[in-house]
Amino acid sequence: MIVRANGASLLLVTQPDHAALAARIMDHWRADGFAGAARRDSILFAIEQHDHGWLEVDAAPLVDLETGRLLDFVAAPADVKRAIWPRGVERLAATPHAAALVAQHALHIYRRYRSEPDWVSFFDGMESARDRHLRNAAPITVDDLMRDYIFLRIGDLISLTFCNGWTDMQQDDAGVGYEMRLDGTRLVVTPDPFEGREVPLEVAARELPAGPFRSTADARNAFAAASTVMLKGTVYGRKNRRNGERENDKNRS
Repeated sequence: MIVRANGASLLLVTQPDHAALAARIMDHWRADGFAGAARRDSILFAIEQHDHGWLEVDAAPLVDLETGRLLDFVAAPADVKRAIWPRGVERLAATPHAAALVAQHALHIYRRYRSEPDWVSFFDGMESARDRHLRNAAPITVDDLMRDYIFLRIGDLISLTFCNGWTDMQQDDAGVGYEMRLDGTRLVVTPDPFEGREVPLEVAARELPAGPFRSTADARNAFAAASTVMLKGTVYGRKNRRNGERENDKNRS
């Protein structure tokens, strides 16, 4: 679950809804050869479904019972994180290229845990699942998969930036060199991947009181009774960073 502060309330966006927004964003992506990519439909499907393993977890909020605060996808317990990816990957077994992409995503986003003993079996399992699904997607190669994965990761990060309301500069960690910043409801991506187009953003959120919540049942009831609001905005591209942004970034370094 994405948990976004909103004054005296919280806005909750499910991971599957965030993923669906990521796919809608990337449907407008015109850079890096994506518009004419041979596997474009399969990549978009993987982007749309990449967080489907969170479906059961996001049926209700997770609660830190010591503090009463809601836990987002970052603060979720490690065993929850490790469980959702095998489930999500295997749901895509009928589309092995997409399944392999989602397995690669799990390996990428949790790479900082690779040396931790509790995570060894997770990485072994995800690598095995990725390689198995990739074999079933032949003649697609590992190199093909890594090139395709770039689009999943960038779409994921753009959508996360909007849904979380992150206002700090975000830089893609897929090695392509994109930057993104949210200003109010407008999200700018540099360099421009949309060929001058402005893309509408819209995702559903549940609005809950900020808490604290006394129990999991308390949070579940609040979630069930919450009203739905639509977070709306736009994403557009900028060819180059403005001089002022360069200077500001230099001052922060």
